[in-house]
Amino acid sequence: MAQELKPVEVRPVRDEVGFCWSPEETDELIDYLSRLEENDQAWDSAGLVGGISPHDDFLFAGNIYFPLFKALRAKEVIIFGVTHGTVRKEIGDPKNIILLDDYKFWKGPYGNVEVSGLRETIKNNLKTEYFSLNDKAHELEHSIEALIPFLQHFNPGVKITPVMVTQMSFETMENISSDLAVVIADYIKKNNLTPGKDIAFLISSDATHYGKDFNYAPYGEDEKAHKTATDRDVYVANAYLNKSLEVKDVNALNNELTTQPYESRMASTWCGRFSVPFGLLTTVKALKNLGLSVSGKVLRYSDTWTEGVLPVKRKNLGITAPFSLKHWCGHLSAGIYLKQ
Repeated sequence: MAQELKPVEVRPVRDEVGFCWSPEETDELIDYLSRLEENDQAWDSAGLVGGISPHDDFLFAGNIYFPLFKALRAKEVIIFGVTHGTVRKEIGDPKNIILLDDYKFWKGPYGNVEVSGLRETIKNNLKTEYFSLNDKAHELEHSIEALIPFLQHFNPGVKITPVMVTQMSFETMENISSDLAVVIADYIKKNNLTPGKDIAFLISSDATHYGKDFNYAPYGEDEKAHKTATDRDVYVANAYLNKSLEVKDVNALNNELTTQPYESRMASTWCGRFSVPFGLLTTVKALKNLGLSVSGKVLRYSDTWTEGVLPVKRKNLGITAPFSLKHWCGHLSAGIYLKQ
């Protein structure tokens, strides 16, 4: 007889509307996406060790999630998530640390997803000033759970290590990621794991959030403004992610995402403006410690206004925000590949 899990051992779902939490819903959504003409291709999986994924509602961004998860195959995944503003307000807005949880499992559409032993290794070996245990933060945050349905669909039995990234300077990112990368690389070596087969790295981030609801509409709120802002997103993605990835490249991306005043036309409203550079730094350094180097490749970009709502009708699947020229969000998926 299977042992019944205590509720406290399983992290509860935060967003029951925007994501799929039953096998039937998940299968139907991914089957629909698989039949789209633009997905009738083989996504490059050779050397894929991770990537960047959106975390917006599946009916908005499902087609942007798809190419990354269609290609990714791994037995366990480290997921670097965002610490959204609504969460920060509830937990006292911690900064300059990563947030870990203490759950044994996270819910998935096909059953509970086990948390990897890597998390305990991190707790036991990372400097204590670099992290905090905060189950409440992980309960309130949706940017990590968003990746689980696609991940579990294509990787049954996958384990995860959830990591929330708070606001921090690049210098602090450098310090924490360097130590974390050593812990991860040692774990990989000790357990004889192969990056891209046994373990992978995922980073959760949506791109530009545009409109007065986000206090960010520097170009106006018409079709021309939409094109200008999405062109800017595409430029940033291509300029900083379609290339060999070294620490200096991540530093340049971090400057693009974090150094401009919020009201500036050059400001970034990517909600992953900390999770992306931190996750990339950790990935680059951990793999470098194993004698490996990586490059990035943008797989797909779009936004809620361009995509609209996918015509997948399920009782429990919906959208959690409006979409219009006055309120839209950009999405991208990108792969991280070993250099040959």
